[in-house]
Amino acid sequence: MDLGITGKRALVLGGSKGLGRGIAEALAAEGVVVALTGRDQAAAAQVAAQISDSAKGLALDLGNPDEIDSFLDRLAAEFGQIDILVLNGGGPPPSLAADIDPAFWRAQFDTMVLAGMRIANRLLPPMRQQGWGRIMAVASTSIREPIPGLTASNALRSAVAGWMKTLAGEVAAEGITVNMLLPGRLATDRTLSFDRMDAESEGLSIETVAARSQSDIPIGRYGTPAEFGAAAAFLASRQAAYITGVALPIDGGLSRSML
Repeated sequence: MDLGITGKRALVLGGSKGLGRGIAEALAAEGVVVALTGRDQAAAAQVAAQISDSAKGLALDLGNPDEIDSFLDRLAAEFGQIDILVLNGGGPPPSLAADIDPAFWRAQFDTMVLAGMRIANRLLPPMRQQGWGRIMAVASTSIREPIPGLTASNALRSAVAGWMKTLAGEVAAEGITVNMLLPGRLATDRTLSFDRMDAESEGLSIETVAARSQSDIPIGRYGTPAEFGAAAAFLASRQAAYITGVALPIDGGLSRSML
């Protein structure tokens, strides 16, 4: 299937590894010219070179708000207009609802919520002018079914969901779709870190913990970044022009909620 996005230009935040890299690779395979970010310039550039001759790797730390405007200036000068924006970043550390310090909330809000809003608001006007655009955010199934011990992720990703659903309604008639991708348990460094943490606390091997975790998934295994990226590429496609304001679980059936 020709997704009709050859020659479009995409910005994939956190695209140097994990799910972000899976999305960057899937878009590049469809002929999209990809700019991807990572905290380390050299690492981001190396991944970009591995993905495509036309891809570009740029440094950006979403936890440093002072970097965002200068980054977007550089992006415009060196890469041009963005047609497809993928908001993606690392998740916060585990936390209990009753134990979070207000300073932690503020810092995580700036990184997980406000940074993405600022970037989207800056890149949105050209999309509206041309009458075409795709905005996606990588979140978590926790916005539907909160995950115990991940309070900050549960709360802040839900804030992003409310903003994106509102934005979707505001720009839908202008040819711009706004959707969320909700990963479940996929084979990434973050999933491995959780398996390792559980293994250490329970005195079990990582293999035992991973097998137990995967047994909860109806498909019976962790998903892959490539599978996740394929779903994102479809949402970016011409064929998905009538899909907006949705939060799509990509979790092998782990979520039990229908809504």
